[in-house]
Amino acid sequence: QVRLVESGGGLVQAGGSLRLSCAASGSIFRFMGWYRQAPGKQRELVATIDSDGNTNYADSVKGRFTISRDNAKNTVYLQMNSLKPEDTTIYYCNVITRWGGSYWGQGTQVTVSS
Repeated sequence: QVRLVESGGGLVQAGGSLRLSCAASGSIFRFMGWYRQAPGKQRELVATIDSDGNTNYADSVKGRFTISRDNAKNTVYLQMNSLKPEDTTIYYCNVITRWGGSYWGQGTQVTVSS
């Protein structure tokens, strides 16, 4: 059974930093990543990383956010720097197992004040 535990959201001033963590268990994970969804909008990709360390970022976060993973701990991190008010929303961890199963975390709120 796949289990995801997210942490690290919170309130920060514009220009500040936060780090999100997502610890996964119960399978072998090929892809790990972060998405976000604002009220009334579709969920959108923020960043993903595969088991070889290859990364993919949304244009809106390139140069500000860094995704990384610790394969030994099955944990993915999202370091968010130079945060902007428009980054305010709920962030969701997503993992895809070696066998193609996709699982979502419960979401963590990130609020950036201006």
